[in-house]
Amino acid sequence: MSPDVLHALHLLGVALAAAPAAYLGVALWAVRRRATRAAAPPAHRPAVTVLKPLCGVEAGTYDCLRSFCALTYPRYEIVFGVQDPADPALAIAERLVREFPSLRLRIVADRRQHGANRKVSNLINMLSVAAYDHLVLADSDIRVTPRYLDAVIAPLLEPGVGVVTTAYRAVARPGLASWLAATFVNDWFYPSVCVAAAFGSREFAFGATIALRRDALAAIGGFESIADQLADDYALGEKTRRLGLRTVLAAVEVETVVEERSLRDSLRHLLRWLRTIRMVRPGGYAASLVTFGVPVAAIGAGLAGGAPLAAAALGIAALARLVLHYEVRGREAPWWDWLALPLGDSLSLALWCWGFATRSVRWRGDRYRLADDGAFQRYEDSTR
Repeated sequence: MSPDVLHALHLLGVALAAAPAAYLGVALWAVRRRATRAAAPPAHRPAVTVLKPLCGVEAGTYDCLRSFCALTYPRYEIVFGVQDPADPALAIAERLVREFPSLRLRIVADRRQHGANRKVSNLINMLSVAAYDHLVLADSDIRVTPRYLDAVIAPLLEPGVGVVTTAYRAVARPGLASWLAATFVNDWFYPSVCVAAAFGSREFAFGATIALRRDALAAIGGFESIADQLADDYALGEKTRRLGLRTVLAAVEVETVVEERSLRDSLRHLLRWLRTIRMVRPGGYAASLVTFGVPVAAIGAGLAGGAPLAAAALGIAALARLVLHYEVRGREAPWWDWLALPLGDSLSLALWCWGFATRSVRWRGDRYRLADDGAFQRYEDSTR
C-alpha cells in the first residue's frame, strides 16, 4: 500500500478506537445520572385507562399483567384485548378479573382488523370501551412497581406534553436466546436511551409505556393513523411531536421479561427491531456504530496497526464497558455473564451490520417488507 493509504487507515483506525471509548464514557455518566433521578408525585391524580393488548402467553405473562393490578394509584381501569377468542392470554385476563373483583378490569375480544399492524388493530378495538381520557399503553411483557402510574401521569399533566414513555431493562429467562436478547436491551439499548435523554433528545417512544391524552390521540387521527406502521410506538411519538407537543421520558423504569424460544426467534426479533430503526431514522442508525463499543474499538486498533493511541483507546473502552455493565446489571449478573460479554457485543455488532442487508422482517410467523416511512406490508408468500 502507498504511504497515503496507510496514513489514512491509521487515522481511521484511531478514530474508530477513540469514538467508542468516548461514547462508553458518556454512557457511563448518563446511566449514573439517570440512577439519581427521583419521580415527582403528580399534582393530582386523574382517572386512567391502561390498555393491555395481548397475543399469546409466555412464562412471565401472568406476573407481568398482575403487576398492573397491584398499583397504588387511586382510580384506574385496565382493558385487556385479544383478537382471537381462543387466545390463551384470555384465560389469564379472566383469572385476574376473578382475583381483583374490586378493580375495574375489562376484556375485549374482537377479530376486526384495521391495518397491517395487528397490535394497533387490537388497540382500536379496545379503545371503544375505555372510560377515561388519560390513556396508558403497555406491552404484555412489561412488569412494573406499585407507584408506576404516579410517575407516568405526573409529566403528562404538564403543559405541552404529548407523550410520556419509560426506559426499560430486560429480565432474561433461562437459555442462550433470551440471554442474547436481554443483553442487547440492557447493554446497548438502555445506555443509548440514557445518553439521548441526558442530551435533550426526545425522538423516541417505547411500547414499554406510552401515556397520552385522548384529545392528543384524536388530533393525530387516532390509532387508525398508525395502523400500517411496524414501529407504532415511535410513530405515536413522532405524530404528537409534529403537533408541537413534547415527549417526556418518565423517571420510573420498568422491566421487560424476555423469553425467546430459540436462537432463531431471538435473532429475528432483534433484526426486526434494528431494521425498523434503520428505516425510520437512517442517519441515527448509521451513527450508532460507535455505540457497539469494544468490538468497534478493536477493529479500529487493528486498522491503526496497534498504534499506542488506538491501543490506549481500546483499553479505556474495555474498562468503561465493564464498569457500564456493572452499573446496568449490578450484582444481578452471574459470573458467566461477564465472560460472555465479548460474545454478546460481537453478536450485537454483527446484527447491526446485518440490519443493512434487506428491508424484510419477520413478525408473528409472517414476512413483511418495510417502507421508508416505517410502514410495512406482508409478502403474499410468507414462507419465502
